[in-house]
Amino acid sequence: MEEEISLNPEFLRSLILKLGALMAQEEMVSPDSGSNPSDDEAAAVLQDSPDNLTRDEIVAQIEDLEPDQQAELVALMWVGRGDFEPDEWQEAVALAAERRDRPTAGYLLSHPQVAEDMIEGLDKLFDGSDLLETGQY
Repeated sequence: MEEEISLNPEFLRSLILKLGALMAQEEMVSPDSGSNPSDDEAAAVLQDSPDNLTRDEIVAQIEDLEPDQQAELVALMWVGRGDFEPDEWQEAVALAAERRDRPTAGYLLSHPQVAEDMIEGLDKLFDGSDLLETGQY
């Protein structure tokens, strides 16, 4: 299966970690609470703010990939959430490429469980290989 995924393991590891961090954030509740700023910072870390560059960075990284690599990201999410089995990998990649009707980053970011699904997809494809710890398939 390794030869069928063209994504660099370190890139994929980094992307999944960023996706997980971004999806853990909440929307900005109160941009100016008026309270003491020193005790607002802990809660603010988990809030998505307009000056947060993580989303833009993720979008740029995904959109800079080749179309076939973008299709692999979508297929990886699909395998992870159970839409396809690991032995249907090529079919999933082909369908992801065929169905692309909007930017891939927007599609992936519209799924709140994208990071968890990608991790599950890697587990299924590589029989429990822990990419997040080792950085390799």
